[in-house]
Amino acid sequence: MEKIFVFILLLISLNTAGQQACQENKPYPVPVLSEESKKELENKLAEAKENYAKDSSDADNIIWLGRRTAYLGNYREAIGIFTQGIKLHPRDARMYRHRGHRYITLRCFDQAIADFKKAASLIKGKPDEPEPDGLPNAKNIPTSTLQSNIWYHLGLAYFIKGMYRKALMAYRECLKVSKNPDMYVATANWLHLTLRRLNKSKEADALLNTVSADMNLIENTDYHKILMLYKTETDFADPLSFLEKEKAGLGLASFGFGMGCYLLFKGDKENARKIFEKIVGSNQWASFGYIAAEAALLQMKDQ
Repeated sequence: MEKIFVFILLLISLNTAGQQACQENKPYPVPVLSEESKKELENKLAEAKENYAKDSSDADNIIWLGRRTAYLGNYREAIGIFTQGIKLHPRDARMYRHRGHRYITLRCFDQAIADFKKAASLIKGKPDEPEPDGLPNAKNIPTSTLQSNIWYHLGLAYFIKGMYRKALMAYRECLKVSKNPDMYVATANWLHLTLRRLNKSKEADALLNTVSADMNLIENTDYHKILMLYKTETDFADPLSFLEKEKAGLGLASFGFGMGCYLLFKGDKENARKIFEKIVGSNQWASFGYIAAEAALLQMKDQ
């Protein structure tokens, strides 16, 4: 079975043709929001605009305007706001971190990588700092930091492009600053996938051994469940039916991509494809799981 795993991983990891096209100047889907969520986000954006109008040079005002703009699906506009912020605050790593995130959303991975590499250079030797959530979790406790987000998103951009050795470097750095269970399992999930892509089985297994079934999590339960698939060597009678029954919305994309990768590692390429197709047929266009599934399907198509 190990030979099957290696063969499939080799096909996936070496084939990076079929990259997604950057959507910076193309139409893209808008987020599907409930009326209640949309109204709340619009109110928060109005507040951010008021603060920005009072002082358009303030770095925090710029960042929140850009973030609130993006939450409503105006990604290009948000990128423009962060670009203006960079002109005013060229040494503020946060500007590059947030602009890079929205470049990922628009599938502009080279631009995203450039931004995250710049951000990483600006935080070098500096203490880390919590990053406030724009969309707070149930306990209203931020689980990520500026540095963890920079390395996390840099790793993601590399991963989606199939540049796994560089993704490995980024996720190893990210793990160093992933200090709470939620951030740890999020980073460990992508690091584990990267290690499997590179056929570093011993290191991947060692990483799994740091994850326990009873971790105290606030929000990143899907990533934890993905890691537990490998620890428990879960089998699925009907993977697609299981996913459709258990997950919807963002969870379908995040857990679904991890599940699809797990099926690849088990040698079940056909069901992995069905899972990825289910994800890209959903309304989670801006989610990382959707973007990664999109890339996986393009890579599989070229094989």
